[in-house]
Amino acid sequence: MVLTDNNNFIFRLKGVLEFSCELDSSNEAHGQSSISKAFQVLRSRISSESLVFMVCNSPILLWPNKAFHSTLESVSEETPCRDVQQHIELEDGPNRKASKRRDKKDASPIVVNLKLLMEVTESGNAGALSLCRVTKKQRCVMMPLCMDCVINAGGHDTLGSVCSGLVEALHAELSDMEQTVLKYRKDKTLPVPQPFHFQLPASDRLVTVIYPAGELHSKHDLLSERPYFRRANTFHFPGEPYKDGYLRNPHTHLTAPSMEDAKLYVVRGVYSYHHYMQDRVDDNGWGCAYRSLQTICSWFQQQGYTERTVPTHKQIQQALVDVGDKEPSFVGSRQWIGSIEVQAVLNQLLGVNSKILFVSRGSELASKGRELANHFQTEGTPIMIGGGVLAHTILGVAWSETSGQIRFLILDPHYTGGEDLQTITDKGWCGWKGPEFWDQNAYYNLCLPQTPKII
Repeated sequence: MVLTDNNNFIFRLKGVLEFSCELDSSNEAHGQSSISKAFQVLRSRISSESLVFMVCNSPILLWPNKAFHSTLESVSEETPCRDVQQHIELEDGPNRKASKRRDKKDASPIVVNLKLLMEVTESGNAGALSLCRVTKKQRCVMMPLCMDCVINAGGHDTLGSVCSGLVEALHAELSDMEQTVLKYRKDKTLPVPQPFHFQLPASDRLVTVIYPAGELHSKHDLLSERPYFRRANTFHFPGEPYKDGYLRNPHTHLTAPSMEDAKLYVVRGVYSYHHYMQDRVDDNGWGCAYRSLQTICSWFQQQGYTERTVPTHKQIQQALVDVGDKEPSFVGSRQWIGSIEVQAVLNQLLGVNSKILFVSRGSELASKGRELANHFQTEGTPIMIGGGVLAHTILGVAWSETSGQIRFLILDPHYTGGEDLQTITDKGWCGWKGPEFWDQNAYYNLCLPQTPKII
């Protein structure tokens, strides 16, 4: 792991506990009791001295319930959790200890992964076994419980307090799983409870939810019109790769512009960066608006508003044919689209309405700070802007209400390289641009997608 001055840590503990119980289909009360007793057995194991935490990619084993025993003499209950980093090996090579510092711009938390183990002990001198025969019919139910607990910690918090917090989190997760199994069980089947982590608005703490789940918005005092707890919204832990290969939120690695009295108004949530030449499609010179639309669609998908995958160029073209905007020959062509077509496709494929903002000259965009700031405050969606022969995605603005100064956070779909974050941010493919970025004499149309209000 890379040494860092960052004091924001996430300790994540994962492992499997085997759940088993006997169910009497003819006795509901007995079934409920058997399930609860099986969970109590697991809670007893979590409280026992045989519980072990293994810090991944390190020689550290911890026994949190055995007077905090550790395999390393230098690691004790009072060790600051940030000191654990020096014992974690880099993943790209054996026996290489961390020596570099992370990019100072990277404010994401440091994730320390741990594995849940149980110490196996041999039985001592036990008495003779006795057997009894039960003649009534019972069903034995066995299933693995995938435990996944997280706690936030500061760099100076002790390892002892972190481990105590993880033990408490295990107990809480087992209790939530028990309630889920009891609530959603059917006659002959039990649901398999699964933990998911979410980061709620205006919070740096993670909330763990067991699925299947009931009503969560009222429990956490959240608006019912936004999909906070859909699986697409689960927290993505720093360092974990995305399976689809697209970069997420490259703008978070930028330094905010220095402007007097200016406030930042930026996109809310997660999006994927779509640009020229991805997906084995050569759209260099004609596909910029398609790529901007794909970025917008990815936002709605990753915020849980839709389960539909990001549309391909042909699917976009077919949607425009389906709504009567284009002739069938349009599908498979290399014809451009603009903001009006983007609006139509969002409505056709996702059921999303959009507002269109018309600007007769590029020089007028500098005066649209209030409208853009309001959009990012209320809707938080990426904006597609088209003018002349170019299309871009606006991810935010830095705007001063007193002076009117403004800078635009631009995601440029004209990039043709690989998914290299440093190149994209250093070369300005994602960056803050001044009003001179726009063609001062060209007219522009902006498509401002609106978030659905009923979830």
